[in-house]
Amino acid sequence: MRVAVVGATGAVGETILRVLEERNLPIEAVSPFASRARSGGARFRGRELDVTAASGDALQGFDVVFFAGGEDAAEELAPALVAGGSVVIDNSATFRMRDDVPLIVPNVNADALRAEHRLLSVANCTAIVLCTALRPIRDVAGLHAVRAATYQAASGAGRAGLDELLAGERALAGDAPEPQPAVFARSLARNVVPQVGAFDDDGWTGEEKKIRDETRKMLDLPELLVSATAVRVPVRTAHSAVVFVESARETNVRELAAAFERAPGIVFHRDGIVTPRDVEGTDTVHVARLREESIDGANGEVRNFTLWCVGDQLRKGAATNAVEILELLLERGYVAA
Repeated sequence: MRVAVVGATGAVGETILRVLEERNLPIEAVSPFASRARSGGARFRGRELDVTAASGDALQGFDVVFFAGGEDAAEELAPALVAGGSVVIDNSATFRMRDDVPLIVPNVNADALRAEHRLLSVANCTAIVLCTALRPIRDVAGLHAVRAATYQAASGAGRAGLDELLAGERALAGDAPEPQPAVFARSLARNVVPQVGAFDDDGWTGEEKKIRDETRKMLDLPELLVSATAVRVPVRTAHSAVVFVESARETNVRELAAAFERAPGIVFHRDGIVTPRDVEGTDTVHVARLREESIDGANGEVRNFTLWCVGDQLRKGAATNAVEILELLLERGYVAA
């Protein structure tokens, strides 16, 4: 199997290469691509690889092409690659809401993948973490409404976001002038910024609308009430969320806790807390602080619950999910090893 990674020098692209190596897939060759060619710049299986400038001609002939950069490259190049016989797994938002493109998180909605799918989108990183945590509740008691406050790491804005956070932290620590923010709406170091993406006329950001729309699509609940407030926080690579859930049927913490404990891809914490730093570099979503919203505190049958969830944005929210899609394709024989 010959694999290309477009955007291989960015944060997500580098992580895709790392996860492909860790998973030890039957890969004959990996070729890294970026917006411009450079000597070296990528590593795979202990070897330094030259990076090729991405173009339609240069990318022809690969069995699988990962897109890990911006939307422009995927929009320009992906359709022709699919027409030429490649499977494309795209981390951008370009094709996510197309009816003919599945939005796959393998431990959430693997049944949505079919043999004819050759263009596959990786969902929004926050929506991946959220839907992984919501699926056990949906399966046990249904979902009526989901409201969330998300706390999103700098890595969600790519390497530029990480660099801007680090530069701000260094300046503040050294009592030096802080650089003007270019990636985030306000300086992120020692701060929280309640804006991720541009505002629309009604005051919702692009990120908040992605969370809403993609959550509905992945959970196959097109009418589900989903409301999110997205906040950028001075954390490196893991996204977190406080989630307020109204189930469709009455249930209780005991039943939901049992569902979380048997759910694939989830680490459930019956007691204590889990933080973004705890989960950096891992491929699971952690769920903690599950509790009922009841006036008298009785442990009865209710429909309103609150929980905390957290997952590594670069891995579970992007690169690992992309590689897990490839593993699912291989498992089902939709891509030849």
